[in-house]
Amino acid sequence: MSTDINDRAAVEDRLWKEIEKHGHAVMLGAHTHPMQHFQPMTAFCEQEVGQIWFFTRTDTDLARSIQEGKSAMMVVQNGEKFHACVGGELTLQHDPARVEKYWNPAVAAWYPEGKADPKLTMLCLDANDAQVWISEGGPIRFAWEVAKANLTGSTPGVGGTRRIGLN
Repeated sequence: MSTDINDRAAVEDRLWKEIEKHGHAVMLGAHTHPMQHFQPMTAFCEQEVGQIWFFTRTDTDLARSIQEGKSAMMVVQNGEKFHACVGGELTLQHDPARVEKYWNPAVAAWYPEGKADPKLTMLCLDANDAQVWISEGGPIRFAWEVAKANLTGSTPGVGGTRRIGLN
């Protein structure tokens, strides 16, 4: 999938597609005091409203540490081809409709009492911006660009980056 880094709409579309495709292994962290370490989460996208939802338990460090409107970041990667850091406001929301919508066997494994588990809740990231890095040349192009840069004193041309506003 080739994406022109200068095409803002294409970069945003690629971002949401990558989150959908690789959302089972994103890293999420809130800007708390003290700073929380990022933790692995599964993301459920609602691109049309710029939201990313996560299942969590009310007794996790992340859930206990956030308050309404807490600034947060989510990182998604696809090997060496795609990297993004998405920023926004993270809120704790128990939303039965979304629990129903996104419930699946992998989620169920974490909640022994099922959808009625009293510790089950959700986090919502209202995404407002992202920094995206795209490199689509593959390992041979990467090696070529590094060798060329070392010979010419330039930097490797392995892709591009773009900051985009969301919502």
